[in-house]
Amino acid sequence: MEEELLLVDERGIATPVAPYALADAPAGTELRLGAEIQQEMIETQTLPRLTTHDLYADIVEGRTLADTLARRHGARAVAVAMSPLPLRPHATPGPRYDQMMARYGLTAKGTLVCGCHVHVVIHSREEGVAVLDRIRTWLPALLALTANSPFVGGVDTGHASYRFVAWHQWQSAGPTDVFGSVEAYDRFERLLVETGVILDKAMLYLDARVSHKQPTVEIRVADVCLDARDTVVLAALVRALVDTAVGEWRSGVAPLATPSAALRLAEWQAALTGVGGKLPHPVTGREGTAVAALDALLTHTARALDSYGDLELVRSGVDRILRSGEAPAVSGTPSPGADGCVTSSPRRSR
Repeated sequence: MEEELLLVDERGIATPVAPYALADAPAGTELRLGAEIQQEMIETQTLPRLTTHDLYADIVEGRTLADTLARRHGARAVAVAMSPLPLRPHATPGPRYDQMMARYGLTAKGTLVCGCHVHVVIHSREEGVAVLDRIRTWLPALLALTANSPFVGGVDTGHASYRFVAWHQWQSAGPTDVFGSVEAYDRFERLLVETGVILDKAMLYLDARVSHKQPTVEIRVADVCLDARDTVVLAALVRALVDTAVGEWRSGVAPLATPSAALRLAEWQAALTGVGGKLPHPVTGREGTAVAALDALLTHTARALDSYGDLELVRSGVDRILRSGEAPAVSGTPSPGADGCVTSSPRRSR
């Protein structure tokens, strides 16, 4: 898991203390902290984990470490996807970020968004591409579930996730069509880089991609979650989606052919109304509700969730999120019972 956290001062205003906080990071710690494009944010990275219990402990420890280091410099580390108050970002110095600031104007200079990325191990790039092809229609539901940026720059945006809107200023952000093979995926990457519009493969800001650094698929569609318990729910769902996709691939089940343009519309709707509004159905693509989409997601991943012992955790977690977003519970979902370190705030639903 990778979580991007916003650094704010005692007034709640984003403050550029990441370089100082990172300089104070203890040597030898297993959990990693890293810089991001703006100095008002910091990234935490967990260890690879097999259980949601261990993953939750890592997430809380990473947030605590980032907050402890930020406090030394008059700031706090908070899990919100965009600053609710006005700010002026300060770019992190370095050759790559310097080049991006010079080349991409306000898109680079003005964008400060905090997402949550989930990595799941794959056994081959063939498996990874097969996974991307089969999870793509379910990603808008994950965006709706994690929406955590309704207020930006002192304004009620009317969106549950305005991070989605801000992030999609970047040229390569968003969903993809079905690839069908590693060769097609590699050709797609090569074509986008060869346009000269982006610097390199690292700027392929896709909703989901095969990592070039680790043997994983990386799912990047979510806002960072205020409540660490919600982050674990997201991770468990993503792992179950990947496992289910692998099973379908090995069984010869073809991926849905929903065009990426339709998925972009679904994501936009998810970002607008979150869990409390409409959302095209992940299978049919037709008009529906976020509750129905999440119900379908739980049904789709139930076997994989159960195999890891995560089914009840995810059901209760989804119910908790739906109630915080003022949406009805999914069918068959029990009352929440998970413990957490923070309480999630009401989500914007319209």
